[in-house]
Formats: sequence, C-alpha cells, structure tokens
Amino acid sequence: MAMADLAKHGQLDPMPLSAIAERQNLSVAYLEQIFLKLRRAGLVESERGRAGGYRLARVASEIMVADVMRAVEEDTRMTRCHGDTGVGCVGEHRCLTHGLWNALGDHIHGFLAQVSLGDLLAGRVGQIVTTPVTVAAAVAAAPERPSA
Repeated sequence: MAMADLAKHGQLDPMPLSAIAERQNLSVAYLEQIFLKLRRAGLVESERGRAGGYRLARVASEIMVADVMRAVEEDTRMTRCHGDTGVGCVGEHRCLTHGLWNALGDHIHGFLAQVSLGDLLAGRVGQIVTTPVTVAAAVAAAPERPSA
C-alpha cells in the first residue's frame, strides 16, 4: 500500500512517511521499518532535510510487486511447509496437502512477479494473465514420501 501510495503521490518531490502514513492509516514507526528494507533493496531513495522524504528509485512500471514483497520479507506461501522438502509439514514427512499449498504459493508469486506498481496505478491488474501451475504437476514433481 505504501509503495503504491508513493508511486501515485511522490513522483515529483520526496514524500515524507508521515503523509503516506496518514493517507494509508499506517503508523510512521511501521513505515520507517519497512522503508529501511525497501531502501536497502534499492527500491526507494531517501532525501534528508526539511523537504526530505522518499521517492521511488526507478519508474513505477519497473518495480514489480514481488520485488517489494521480497524486500520487506513478506512471504507469499500459504503453508507452514518449508520449500520443496516438506520439512515442517508433519514432523519429518510431507503433509497431505503440501502439493496444493505449494502450487498456490507458486501461482501467487508468479502473479506478483508480473504486476508492477505502474500496473496498479493504471488499474491493469485484472488484465494480467499468468500461466497457472497445476496441482497435479506440482504433486507429480514432488519426490515420493518414504513409507513408515
């Protein structure tokens, strides 16, 4: 939300976090933590001083939502499982729904990797078509679970 706000309102001058916080009903302290990560990832630039604030480091059409999510360490996985190994599902074994949730997480990440901040501002998100990952393909690609 904050990056979309910055893309919309901060194109000319640096935008103070307090203005973003007010418009998006977020705390400034929270935004400070988030924007530190975004700056380290090279997605925003900061300018100090009385008229300081943040601006996008690149044009909005070049910043993908997946890059923002990765920078702020926001996971798009829908499961407690850890990656393809399935560790953490059910002890040492893969849970019964591992393929389903893993495929959904891949689909979400793939979609977010195709949506830019520019797409959000232009209202083009509903027009983006992704290649879905089928659950059957994800389950077929998964290694067999050892029998007990």
